[in-house]
Amino acid sequence: MAGHYIEFQHVTKSYGTGNARIDALSDASFYIEQGEFCILLGSSGAGKTTLLNMLGGMDRISGGKIELGGREISSLDERELVEYRRHDVGFVFQFYNLIPNLTALENVEIATQLVDDPIPAKRVVEMVGLSERENNFPAQLSGGEQQRVAIARALAKNPALLLCDEPTGALDYVTGKAVLKLLYDLSRRRNATVVIINHNCSENDAADNPFF
Repeated sequence: MAGHYIEFQHVTKSYGTGNARIDALSDASFYIEQGEFCILLGSSGAGKTTLLNMLGGMDRISGGKIELGGREISSLDERELVEYRRHDVGFVFQFYNLIPNLTALENVEIATQLVDDPIPAKRVVEMVGLSERENNFPAQLSGGEQQRVAIARALAKNPALLLCDEPTGALDYVTGKAVLKLLYDLSRRRNATVVIINHNCSENDAADNPFF
């Protein structure tokens, strides 16, 4: 699997010890190429979020190895992980986690202050189709619009890797498909690697390289 952008090599994740031990992930091996749009499917409790958290540097592996761009991120120390999450990864979650007393534009501008080479906030808001709503507060936006703000906030960091944890889970079917298409289009436009975890098999057809 040498030369792949993302590589999971026999990755395991366990919690607890002895009889209380729970294996959240067992011997997971796969790869993802740079610029791919991937949807990882699985039922609740299958270890999808655990996998995403380890790839995003938010959780430690119990065994195996994770590499991104030839760099073994599973061996980074805490300081290096902070820098990795800050500069290399954008996160989009099921619940939007917007700051309620900031406008859509201001929520995105916060992300641009974290990195050295951000995409201007106004430009990213325009990319997700919310220019006319940039001065609205989250409570004044629909669920789909709030998720688009969350996507814009993640994209503003100009990350090479965008990780999405059930980004359509709180949305209705039509709005969810629109958000998924937005992520797909942005991936193609910016050649960003997008990894989405989901339990909805109907969304699988959008992926370049889905895993089950």
